[in-house]
Amino acid sequence: MPTDRPQPHFVLVRPQMGENIGGAARAMWNFGLDRMRIVAPRDGWPNQKAVAMASGAGRLLDEAVLAGDLSEALGDCTYVFATTARPRELTKPVFSPESAMKKAAEMIAAGDKVAVLFGPERAGLENDDVARANAIITVPVNPEFASLNLAQCVLLTAYEWRRQTEEVQHESYELGKSDWATGQEVEALVKHYEDRLEEAGYFFPPEKAPGMKTVFRNLWSRMRLTRADVQMLHGVMRQMVRWKDRSED
Repeated sequence: MPTDRPQPHFVLVRPQMGENIGGAARAMWNFGLDRMRIVAPRDGWPNQKAVAMASGAGRLLDEAVLAGDLSEALGDCTYVFATTARPRELTKPVFSPESAMKKAAEMIAAGDKVAVLFGPERAGLENDDVARANAIITVPVNPEFASLNLAQCVLLTAYEWRRQTEEVQHESYELGKSDWATGQEVEALVKHYEDRLEEAGYFFPPEKAPGMKTVFRNLWSRMRLTRADVQMLHGVMRQMVRWKDRSED
């Protein structure tokens, strides 16, 4: 059964290749969408090529609503977006995928039933299809090569839906089995290096030593170290000192 998660309906209008229908299902499910409607697929339905391409998203194809025409597919919808890269001689608001999905999320939260139309691979939606929509979604693509594969367009739109409805972590660190080093641990590491470098005569001449130590400390502060990093760097310095002592014997 489809999930209870509020979401738009993605309507594939007269899709031509089963592989693209399967790819669209896979793209939808990547971002948690599972309401697919298919209008008059060229090669009939069900389609084994679509099933093969959908991989783990085959459930969407099993639950997809098959419609004979666009009127039937949109009969229960209250707001419709049409995806198109070509300019149309129709007066309609034009949204980027990001702003369209933001508006869709707001409308669905208010109780509207929203659909997004995706046209057939060869030439996209016809003017009559677009005329049935309330607004247009246009992806800011290269004007010299504006054609998007059906599944690619579905993927872009589904991704923007996810961005508007889920908290996205824009940057993170994989710490593995370590934790971030504390200030005290980093301070001990800096002191270890300063002491050994002092013994080696690195901070020379004496009048420049304070400034050199400030620059040296600033170097460490620009690096965010884990406890594993700190332990490794302590070990590096200890081994270098042991090597120096052995070489002098």
